[in-house]
Amino acid sequence: MYHVGQEEIDAVSRVIRDAALFRYGVGNECDRFEARYAAHLGVKHFALAASGSNALAAAMTAAGLGPGDEVIIPSHTYMATATSVLTVGAIPLIVDVDESVTIDPAAIEAAIGPRTRAVVPVHMWGAACDMDAIMDIGRRRGLIVIEDACQGVGGGYKGRKFGAIGDLGAFSFNYFKNMTCGEGGGVAVNDDRLAERVRCAIDPCHFYWQGRNDEVKPFSGNGARASELMGAMLNVQLDRIDAMIGAMRTERAAILEATRSLGNLGLKPTPMHSPDHDCAAQVMYSLPSAEAARRFADLCPGVIVGKTGRHTYVEWDQVLMGAGAAHPAMNPFNMPANADCRKTYARDMCARSLEILDRTVMVATHPDHTQGDIADIIHNIGVAARVALDDAPIEEADLRAAKPVDTQKFDLKIDA
Repeated sequence: MYHVGQEEIDAVSRVIRDAALFRYGVGNECDRFEARYAAHLGVKHFALAASGSNALAAAMTAAGLGPGDEVIIPSHTYMATATSVLTVGAIPLIVDVDESVTIDPAAIEAAIGPRTRAVVPVHMWGAACDMDAIMDIGRRRGLIVIEDACQGVGGGYKGRKFGAIGDLGAFSFNYFKNMTCGEGGGVAVNDDRLAERVRCAIDPCHFYWQGRNDEVKPFSGNGARASELMGAMLNVQLDRIDAMIGAMRTERAAILEATRSLGNLGLKPTPMHSPDHDCAAQVMYSLPSAEAARRFADLCPGVIVGKTGRHTYVEWDQVLMGAGAAHPAMNPFNMPANADCRKTYARDMCARSLEILDRTVMVATHPDHTQGDIADIIHNIGVAARVALDDAPIEEADLRAAKPVDTQKFDLKIDA
């Protein structure tokens, strides 16, 4: 969470004071946000949901994914990407990320089999996936592309917003995201029929409130609709997002320019697919080894990407255990329709990803950082690089105003 204050308090208070907490026929905050955010993204439709997980499952449901289908996902993403696939009865096929810490297009191509129907590129930590390559694969191989933009709110790729490039895009407005209403999510889509299916997946009674549409047959499911409290907060948050992301892009560019010479020591920026348009929520560096990354991150301070717990497949207990549902009859791993799907997992199945993640370090940017804050970060990166990569004495490390890392946000595995 970056900014929440009096404007959000006023917006939520107004909804409560007017007793307009229900979105259909009572309030209009959700409708207003959906229209505004669709325009912001450059899509025809946006549908709010209760969470990013709900949004991902709704997008997959709308696309018709289910038992008998494999869905390719990256080895590094919040585990909801995988559990959402299981929610619709399909099987997640986990593949490697590359040095950008986003899904490797070559790994997607290599993994496609006769049961593969979709791929979910994840703009992880706000970094852009290689969407040109991924969309090309999707077109050539007949795959549905569902963008997981849950960590990429406000970002984009080559002039197009995240979530507006694939067939559908899913978003999260969780407490830790660039825009927040505490929890919340939504789906972006251009196709009118898919949009109606998304709305039915989010709220099977959608037609009751909005009127029946004979072109789309309704179906049953759990409700996950948003409240006007969420819509009110998000309308305020949307007014800030462009300036916030712009400030972080400017900060990252300044840090990368000032630390460019450290590449001679082995501190190299991770590859970026669209640095002028992504979220720039992190400055990411690739180091020569996991040990060098640990020493660097301890001093800077920074976050080792491979130590962020639930964000890497080795921590997805439900998937590795084959516990795809509470009831065995509903478990996709047990369904006869999935008998020919690939569903064998091992902790070392994406060893290349683990090696990359364990030597990649993130240093967070922030829209409120002053020029002094940025100068301190640049100084600390230089000090940490010389200790970690040039054997400078740690006793002589002269760190400035080093602020602790948010261990909850990154789910840091300190003892790993």
